[in-house]
Amino acid sequence: MKESARFFKVLSDEARLAMIWLLFHHRELCVCDFMEVLGITQSKASRHLAALRNAGVAKDRKEGLWSYYSLRPAGDPLVDAHMKLLKSSLARRPEARQLIERLDAWLKSKKPGVPCGTSAQLARTSGRRR
Repeated sequence: MKESARFFKVLSDEARLAMIWLLFHHRELCVCDFMEVLGITQSKASRHLAALRNAGVAKDRKEGLWSYYSLRPAGDPLVDAHMKLLKSSLARRPEARQLIERLDAWLKSKKPGVPCGTSAQLARTSGRRR
């Protein structure tokens, strides 16, 4: 029961739902991707991503100083069914399409091979917070 409660609790936040939605469309994203698209700070993004990880919804991997997140294959029939329902429900929301458009624009603007958070990458996005 605890795992089910933790799963549903993590879905009760709009930022975490947005993060899940973005991960439905991109296999793996860096913390800076969430920061840019959602217009949130690194600490807020990391806190929400940790909640998703702790609830078993997301997994992370480290590459140097950077953390990358992806959806965890559930394996639990309850989680699988609700994630499918969540994806189809979010797809019908007008703001969901806008999030994907912002993410696609951000990913296009990133310099290949330049890590997030470097001065070269930050110079491209300064003053663009929402």
